[in-house]
Amino acid sequence: MSNILIIKHGSLGDIAQASGAIQDISESHKDDQIHLLTTKPYFELFKKNPYITNVILDKRLSKINLIYLYSLMRELKKYSFLKVYDLQNSSRTSFYKKILFPKASKDTWCSTDTTLPEGTTKKDFDKDSVLERFNHQLRNSNIDTKHTKKPDFSWSSSDITQIKNYYKLENFIILFPFCSPHLTSKQWPYYNDLIDLIKKKFEFFKIVVAPGPNEINEASKINALCILDNGKALDISQLSSLIKSSSFVVSNDTGPAHMTAHLGSKGIALFGSHTTSFKVSIETDNFKAIQVPDLSKLSAEKVFQRLSEIIF
Repeated sequence: MSNILIIKHGSLGDIAQASGAIQDISESHKDDQIHLLTTKPYFELFKKNPYITNVILDKRLSKINLIYLYSLMRELKKYSFLKVYDLQNSSRTSFYKKILFPKASKDTWCSTDTTLPEGTTKKDFDKDSVLERFNHQLRNSNIDTKHTKKPDFSWSSSDITQIKNYYKLENFIILFPFCSPHLTSKQWPYYNDLIDLIKKKFEFFKIVVAPGPNEINEASKINALCILDNGKALDISQLSSLIKSSSFVVSNDTGPAHMTAHLGSKGIALFGSHTTSFKVSIETDNFKAIQVPDLSKLSAEKVFQRLSEIIF
């Protein structure tokens, strides 16, 4: 039995997307121990993943913090990993490779760099969709990719019966009108207008929001029921369950949108010019995207029309 390492630091949407790749790696190493290196926000979450044996915390302190770096590398080296699957593909994980396996090929370290198609630059390769890149990366390491392009994030869910009973949630639509303060180009401004349209046509649906820890105050500006757990934001597992039991989701291009896509739930993600739905691999049979050059010019009526076409 050997030790295998997967690296996936984040973000939330990326974690959901990587679920299929992690499953394929695990199933290709059935006789091995699968370890996963991740960051604090996802440390407890990954302990729920049935395809992972052990989760290792990376605090991601500065690379010039030599004491921490030495401690982390010492922790990793003690496992004598047979192979590393770098699903983060960042400058930081490339730095780790230089320390752990400086001369490694794809046989030891599977990453974008070590599996780059011949005659292709990393810049060109990065234009492909996220899941296509994962698929290429793993197939070039002899992994049978049955699940990579169809991730299943349902392993992340937990029991939220008490929360649903408290808010009397049966048929409900979730909105995710929030985004990071530095990514306002992702934010669609007409959620309250959409709520008015939904209530006029589909009065049997409750309209809810589930804000993150830093979004609770902002949620008061949305004319919807705010779902919390004893005054606190839902954790990722609770949010996963809420999304999975919803009737529909409308979201900006954020982590919850990617969760929805890979939980098999119905919904729509709204995209402006910041990226494309193709590149981030968000569309599925049940989850679709509306792509426009300028989100401020996407009307509530157009979003409602699309919602009406696919909600049932």
